[in-house]
Amino acid sequence: MKKILFLFVFAFAFLTSCSKDETTTYYLIRHAEKDRTDKTNRNPNLNEKGKERAKKWATYFKDIQLNAIYATNYNRTQQTAAPTANSKNLEVKSYNPSKLYDSDFKANTKGKSVVIVGHSNTTPDFANAILGDKRYEWMKDNDNSSLYKITLNTHQIKSEIIKVEL
Repeated sequence: MKKILFLFVFAFAFLTSCSKDETTTYYLIRHAEKDRTDKTNRNPNLNEKGKERAKKWATYFKDIQLNAIYATNYNRTQQTAAPTANSKNLEVKSYNPSKLYDSDFKANTKGKSVVIVGHSNTTPDFANAILGDKRYEWMKDNDNSSLYKITLNTHQIKSEIIKVEL
């Protein structure tokens, strides 16, 4: 009887110590079209086309389960993220573009589906940081339709760029 109890306790301890295979999915996009009328404005709002694109991103993510939405602390990224966040009843969390994919971000997003809104440089840089490889170059200044989708689990990393014409 002691042997059976010992084996049961050992098996239970072994099974509970095994980490479960969690899948994390990141959807990285660049902010929508910004107002370019004032060249000196370093923090412009979205223009009308950008506001429409932001709404269409919310439509794109409508049937995708999301757990969190992050954006840099600029008007254009926050405004791009807002319609999706509102439709999912989520808060837009700010991230520091100089601290891409640090240990806190990894821990806070593990096993979740996350949208990250950035810029023409930070979006591919963030994707590269997640991948641990310089796979992507900076985006063209007129590219507001690329979606970098990265899926991670303990067995594989999948990455693709999807053109989403909205």
